[in-house]
Amino acid sequence: MNFLIPIIIVLVLISLKQVNEYERGVVYTMGRFSYILGPGWRLIIPIFQSFTKVDIRIKAADVPKQDTITKDNVSCKMNAVIYYKVSDAAKTINEVEDVTYAVSQLAQTTMRRVASEATLDELLSNREKIAAEILSLVEKHASNWGIDIQSVELKDIELPESMVRTMAKQAEAEREKRATIINSQGELMASENLAKAAKMLATSPGALHLRTLNSINDISSDASNTVVFAVPVEILRAIEGFSKKK
Repeated sequence: MNFLIPIIIVLVLISLKQVNEYERGVVYTMGRFSYILGPGWRLIIPIFQSFTKVDIRIKAADVPKQDTITKDNVSCKMNAVIYYKVSDAAKTINEVEDVTYAVSQLAQTTMRRVASEATLDELLSNREKIAAEILSLVEKHASNWGIDIQSVELKDIELPESMVRTMAKQAEAEREKRATIINSQGELMASENLAKAAKMLATSPGALHLRTLNSINDISSDASNTVVFAVPVEILRAIEGFSKKK
């Protein structure tokens, strides 16, 4: 009996498995899936049962740059990063051989398809919408593998050099257009104000004389040697009328 004790101890030690908090254990009994083990020390029957650990922490899969053609026939390269975690350890082991590789390949094909259905302006201005569409399509397939897609982020969209120059010229033309519109609006407002001022000076008695005196005062304060006296039109007309009466 004494020799059985060491054997039992050895069997227990061989059967004892540790599952960490961030892991789940997938147990097979004689080749068939049996159950999933939670974190802690667990006993596995040697020979009859096998045991595989699955990490359930969030992982980041880098999607390499993909050559795509947009809906408006512009070629570009785009890459992304996809964050996912295992939601069903049994499916992750039983349904797919290499889940990381499968998720990366699925994201690549989905990204190319979504890019081909969008214009270049949509890709550049609506990144969040494009990323959400990629996430929805990837998650639809990845859920069958026990994968929960957390988020998809577009990292970079690389355009051909000729397209970059064209977009820069377009942006510069747009800025010049806005500047021209603003200048024309300013000139219009200034002309309207000048027209109102001229009408007021013409209809208000003595207003033009006061403006003339104010102009003479401004000129006299200047250090220049030339002094210009502005004669109001009303004075010239009065002299002309007086001469006609004679």
